[in-house]
Amino acid sequence: MSVLRLEGLRAVVTGAASGIGAATVAALRSEGTMVVALDLNPVDAMLGSSARCDVRDSASVASAVAYAHDTLGGIDILVNNAGIGAAGDVATNAIEEWQQVFDVNVFGVVRMSAACLPALRASQHGVIVNLASIVSWTGLPNRACYGASKGAVYALTLAMAADHAHEGIRVNCVCPGTIDTPWVGRILESAAEPSAARANLVARQPIGRLGTAEEVAAAICYLASPSAGYTTGTALQIDGGTHSFVVPGTLGAKP
Repeated sequence: MSVLRLEGLRAVVTGAASGIGAATVAALRSEGTMVVALDLNPVDAMLGSSARCDVRDSASVASAVAYAHDTLGGIDILVNNAGIGAAGDVATNAIEEWQQVFDVNVFGVVRMSAACLPALRASQHGVIVNLASIVSWTGLPNRACYGASKGAVYALTLAMAADHAHEGIRVNCVCPGTIDTPWVGRILESAAEPSAARANLVARQPIGRLGTAEEVAAAICYLASPSAGYTTGTALQIDGGTHSFVVPGTLGAKP
């Protein structure tokens, strides 16, 4: 038996079509968890139960959560992974882009969590895991909009943990550093010299490499599991040590 004891639990994961979301769905299912995978653009790789969900739209969220509840017979775990990025300083991004990023990264968490609360209250193991980021509390160049949204996710996690602890619902977040996902790959490919940009990014990692989606998924599974039953209001940093120290000579380097 797995030490995580996730077998037979019922989970909903947003942003499940690729990257950390897809890795989380795979990891949960490997532990025997029943999962409904949600994404704005479902793909064939989303095996098992899956559905379209636009976290920017309350009606879409309500429909997807109802489908998940009916399919699973309840919901024990919600993983709020859906998110988008933005690059630039405070003057770079138009207000419309700020609104779009917050609508997905912050209000999407609000919509999904609110829709799932009735089912989580009825669960004997209600838990929410949010995706925050290293930029929730570490300033990185050209990440003003994205960093502000993920800082809000961190603060929201703490508030939700306080609000729902008496109901037996645990709320935590993971704070990934630079993870080798398709999203990061697209950022690197847009650089003038993609190979040099990747080399610079790797050089900034204290552990000497980028993280993997599977490593973040493992942390999410732990926080979602009964083995973490005494853990709530926690931010688990999966960033190769970047939050604690920097590689000499890389401080302030652009990505």
